[in-house]
Amino acid sequence: MNLADRSVFVTGANRGIGKALVEEALRRGAKRVYAGTRQSLTHADRRVTPVTLDVTSSAQIRGAVAGVESLDVLVNNAGLAAFDDLSGRAAIERHLAVNLFGTHAVTRAFLPLLTRSRGAIVNVLSVSALAPLPIIPAYSISKAAAFSLSQSLRALLAREGVKVHVVMPGPVDTDMSRGFDAPKASPESVAKAIFDGVEKGEEDIFPDPMSASLAEAWRNGALKALERQFAGIAAREPVKA
Repeated sequence: MNLADRSVFVTGANRGIGKALVEEALRRGAKRVYAGTRQSLTHADRRVTPVTLDVTSSAQIRGAVAGVESLDVLVNNAGLAAFDDLSGRAAIERHLAVNLFGTHAVTRAFLPLLTRSRGAIVNVLSVSALAPLPIIPAYSISKAAAFSLSQSLRALLAREGVKVHVVMPGPVDTDMSRGFDAPKASPESVAKAIFDGVEKGEEDIFPDPMSASLAEAWRNGALKALERQFAGIAAREPVKA
């Protein structure tokens, strides 16, 4: 999947990793980049089409799809991260609404276009999908759920020729991680590594030094082997995503 002359849709495109992904797609020669944001957005490059999109709004998702003629790559990047202590259910529900159900709804809506192009879905998750970060447990729960969603979609959509990539960044220097005291990768370096991984066909992309230290152990580990084993069952059974 080379991005040159391709059409790309990025959610959460107004800042952080999403903004960097828009710029990186342009740098790689994308013919059209749809930038989904909740706020108004302007861009100097005429290849960028701003799209008003709250991923929790069914009406806005339908409107976004209606404005896209063709699509090769969908990047589900929009996300919510807030500190909590699991003392109530509301924080979990807020995170699931965006990070899980928003990702699912946007993917389902764009799937006919992606099936037609035999394109790719890129879900930007977090290393906290593999091991929860206790200061943001609701976020960790939602990203773990989104990881399971991504793995399931990967197996179910393989027969349609649609690839599903997951991105497992560690701390990145964005507004979302402003209160987290740790070494952080730049959004630009992460965006570059994400599209490098997509172009190389990597299923699981670890785009920064912290997460990259986990890559080999994950790809050669028992859990990845189990995912492949279970995916083989989906390939044989008459199920549809």
